[in-house]
Amino acid sequence: MKETVFTKNLLLWNKKSNTRLMPWKGEKDAYKIWLSEIILQQTRVEQGWAYYEKFINAFPTVHHLAKAPEQQVFKMWEGLGYYNRCKNLIETAKIISEKYDGKFPDSYEEIRNLKGIGPYTAAAISSFAYNLPYAVVDGNVERVLARYFGDTTPVDTTIGKKFYTALATKLLDKEQAGTYNQAIMDFGAVICKPKNPLCEICVHQKNCTAFQTNNVGNLPVKKKAIQKKIRWFYYFIIEVNGATYIHQRKQNDIWQNLYEFVLYETSEPLYQQEIIESTFFKNLFGKQKINVKKVSPVYKQQLTHQTINGQFINVSINKNISFLKDYKLVINKEINQYAFPRFITAHLQQTHTEQQLF
Repeated sequence: MKETVFTKNLLLWNKKSNTRLMPWKGEKDAYKIWLSEIILQQTRVEQGWAYYEKFINAFPTVHHLAKAPEQQVFKMWEGLGYYNRCKNLIETAKIISEKYDGKFPDSYEEIRNLKGIGPYTAAAISSFAYNLPYAVVDGNVERVLARYFGDTTPVDTTIGKKFYTALATKLLDKEQAGTYNQAIMDFGAVICKPKNPLCEICVHQKNCTAFQTNNVGNLPVKKKAIQKKIRWFYYFIIEVNGATYIHQRKQNDIWQNLYEFVLYETSEPLYQQEIIESTFFKNLFGKQKINVKKVSPVYKQQLTHQTINGQFINVSINKNISFLKDYKLVINKEINQYAFPRFITAHLQQTHTEQQLF
C-alpha cells in the first residue's frame, strides 16, 4: 500500500507541481541524453547546463564528436573536472559512430557495456530514450527512499546499493519509466533536498516515516567516512626564449590527459629555502642562472577525496633544460590552445601582485 501511494503521489506532484527546467528534460535522442548524463556526473546542473549546450552546438551528432580532435574536446571540457569522463566520452563516441553507425544501442545491456556508463547512466538512457523499465538510483533517489521508508541501510555500502536498487525497481511505474525516473530525481533535487528539505509542502508528508518520526536530518545513513588527502602542488612556469614548458598528465591520477606546467609535488607546505635545497630544484635548474619574475598567492581546490593546495612560480631562463624530457616548449601566445585543469586556469585568468617566496 505504502509503495503504491508513493508512486501515485510522486507522479501527481510531477504533473501538477514540477517546474524544474533543464535543456535535456524530455529529450528522446539517446545521444543527447547520454551527453547530458556524462556531463552531470560529479557536476551540478547549474554548471553542467552551459557545457551541455556548448557541446551540442559544437557536436550536434555523435559522428561530429567522434571525428573531433581529442584536444578540442578536452579543451571544451575544461573546468568540469574528473577528466576521465571526457576520455571515456571520446572513446564511446567513436564506438557508437563506427560500430553502431551513429545510432545509440537500444538495449540496457549494450548501453551498460559502453565505456564510462554505469548502472545509473544506463538506466537513465534506457528509460528516457526508449522507456525501458529500468529504475535510476542516484543520491537523490536514495535520499528520498531512505526518508520515506525510514530505512537505515547505509547507502554507501554494497548491501545498501543492492537494497535501494531493488526498492527503486519495485516502485517504478513500468508503463512510464522515463517520466517516473525524471520525477523522482527532480523531487530529490528540489523538495527532498539534503539540507533544508521542503517538508511543509511535500506530497509524501503523511506517509513519510522520517517526517513522522522527526528523523529527516538523520537519513540517509552513510557508513564510510571519507579520508581526504592533502596535496601541495608547486608549479614552475618556466619561460625560455618566448616559450614555456608544459606537460600532459598521463598517470592514473586527477586531471588525466590535461596539461600542466613543471610540477613539484609535496605532502605539506614548504618554505622558500626548502624548495631551493630540494633535489628536484637542483636537478631542474642545475647551476644556470634563473630569474624569478613573480610568485602567486596560495591556491586551493577541494576535490571529492582530496584537497589541492599550491602556488605558481614564474621563472625565466636562458637555455633549455635537459632534465625536462617529457615536457615540450610551447610558444606563449599558443598556451591557451591547450586544456588545463581548473586549478591552473584559475591562476592564468588572474593578475596578482608578487608574493614573497624566493
